[in-house]
Amino acid sequence: MDFCTLGMFIIDDIYPPPSHPDQTPQKDIIGGAGTYSAIGARLLSPAPTSRSVGWIVDTGTDFPPELREIIASWQTGVLLRPRDALTTRGWNGYGENDHRAFKYLTEKKRLTADDLTDELLGAKSFHLICSPTRCVELVQRIWQRRREVLGSFANREIIIWEPVPDMCTPAELDNTLEALKWVDVISPNHEELAALFDFRHGDAFDAEAVVSQASRLLRHGVGILGNGAVVVRCGKEGCYVAQRGPSVDLDLACFLPPYLSDLTRVVDPTGGGNGFLGGFAVGLARFDVAEGLPQYQEAALWGTVAASFCIEQVGMPILGKDEEGEETWNGERVEDRMRDYRLRVTGRSTR
Repeated sequence: MDFCTLGMFIIDDIYPPPSHPDQTPQKDIIGGAGTYSAIGARLLSPAPTSRSVGWIVDTGTDFPPELREIIASWQTGVLLRPRDALTTRGWNGYGENDHRAFKYLTEKKRLTADDLTDELLGAKSFHLICSPTRCVELVQRIWQRRREVLGSFANREIIIWEPVPDMCTPAELDNTLEALKWVDVISPNHEELAALFDFRHGDAFDAEAVVSQASRLLRHGVGILGNGAVVVRCGKEGCYVAQRGPSVDLDLACFLPPYLSDLTRVVDPTGGGNGFLGGFAVGLARFDVAEGLPQYQEAALWGTVAASFCIEQVGMPILGKDEEGEETWNGERVEDRMRDYRLRVTGRSTR
């Protein structure tokens, strides 16, 4: 198992911004941070490798059969569990500038480390989306259960933490800094990172603020050895990847552009950041030094390509096959986008 998320599966109702010409809401859309991160990992994992993508879906009494069929078609390592209650459902309302409001319509079913099967516990990477204090609790319990199930000689797992937006506040900064040593990667978006330091970007994206704020987290130390990374998801500006360099005064850091430079192709940004982290996680889990980039920048290439498929439509990207029987998503091969994006970023299309 290369990847496991403790994010949730949610059935979404999505309402467009007031300026949108079509005000018809989209109902019964597959969603949730866990689902989008799983699909991000799945995009970079063609069958049969797709079975290495682990996630959990709690299917309530109202679970639509057509959604079950879609999930089955992805051929992942999903754990489908019956729930004697309604499926977790959410309301998503969009305003201008991609501002998103969210609320639960039914009682949510939050996942814990005790929900993980032995197979899921053996994953090489874990995606967490939670508060700082819950992050520490989850990691400690994952470690404990892995020792119990896998023994003390189990390979070290990769922990990727996505802070929840409402806990990205100055009041939570100390807790956030404390949680850093428990994870390998912290990945807020640029607005969440700014909110931690009581800053707002306003109408324009402030790249200098992102660099400065990410550096403050990095200086505190990410990971047990302080060699982890801060990965800031910046929406239409791409992402910023920073890790400690060979000396105190030199970080390995860069901005990477989004894959979709034509913003008219962005239909719905919901889940793009979660999908990025799923692709990023499997990029880290399968890192090959021969690719030539530092590991976190290489993983960000994977994440960026995964995110590009997640935002081209409302809901999940569409799995298909081309004339040669090769897997496609939204009518394109993922490896073609990877080759194109790598060429744009590094000047070469392959190792």
